[in-house]
Amino acid sequence: MTKSVVRTEAAPAPFQGAPYSQAIRVGDLVFVSGQLALRPGDKDLSGGTIEEQTEQVLANLRAILEEAGSSLGRLVKTTVFLQSLDDFQGMNAVYAKHVGDEPPARSTVEVAKLPSGALVEIEAIAHV
Repeated sequence: MTKSVVRTEAAPAPFQGAPYSQAIRVGDLVFVSGQLALRPGDKDLSGGTIEEQTEQVLANLRAILEEAGSSLGRLVKTTVFLQSLDDFQGMNAVYAKHVGDEPPARSTVEVAKLPSGALVEIEAIAHV
């Protein structure tokens, strides 16, 4: 199978020019790099609450998945990184609205720190 890079201007470029792709498509799967609550072209986080940041993260994931020919409804696995597990309920309320009645498999972990002081980062794997 060939590997192809997925890139859209509708989602942020790699954080601070780091050497990674927004996503990689291999066969019928797309692997999306962790997304922060950044709007395309902005360097500052969008929103100060976990709910606002989760909305922006999912908007970024949606844009990248659509560019790859997929969607949030075709997610098979996500990993959610939270700066604090105290934000679990707020993140989960927003997340549930976007992933449908058949949510993907998921891991959620608390991390010591996220780039730019973000509250949440989500990476994903979806079927195309």
